[in-house]
Parts: sequence; structure tokens; C-alpha cells
Amino acid sequence: MNADRDGIKVVSILGNDYSIKAPEGEQKTLVAASVMLNVALADTKRKYPSLIGDKLLVLAALNLCSQQIELKQRHKQELDRYQEQVSATVDVIERTLGQS
Repeated sequence: MNADRDGIKVVSILGNDYSIKAPEGEQKTLVAASVMLNVALADTKRKYPSLIGDKLLVLAALNLCSQQIELKQRHKQELDRYQEQVSATVDVIERTLGQS
């Protein structure tokens, strides 16, 4: 991966180079995303060695999307749990202050 002075990064995916202009401050995210995609492609290729090209790319992308959905669901569950804990704490504080 190379960087041009105009913020253009060249990333390689499935042997093809792509020149992508990342907004200021988002170049690291672009690099991390291309690394993540290449890791997912390699993992998918190990599991399904006969897949090539678009089919490999689509399956790897679906796997990444599935992981993202699972993370979002877990995050929401954790947020809900924390909100319940905060609400319970607020209730205790309100009751304690009400007794004074």
C-alpha cells in the first residue's frame, strides 16, 4: 500500500491494485479496512480453496458483514444492560434522597 501526497492510497485486493482517495485523517482506517479484507479473503480461501474471484470476494464480504451484525447486536445488549444498571442506581439514589 502506497500513499500519494494527495491522500491517495493504493491498496491491493485479490491481486488488483486500487487507487483510493481517503479523506484527511481517514487514511489509517482505509489501510486497516484493506488489511481486514485481505485477511478475510485469505481465511475464506483456506476454508473454500476452489473459490476464486467474485465468489471469493462476496463470501468474504458476507462473512465480514455477519461479524459486524453480531458485534452490533452484542453492543446493543451491553448498552441495554448498562442502562438497566444505571436506572436501578438512579432509583436507589432517589429513594435514599426521598427518605431524608
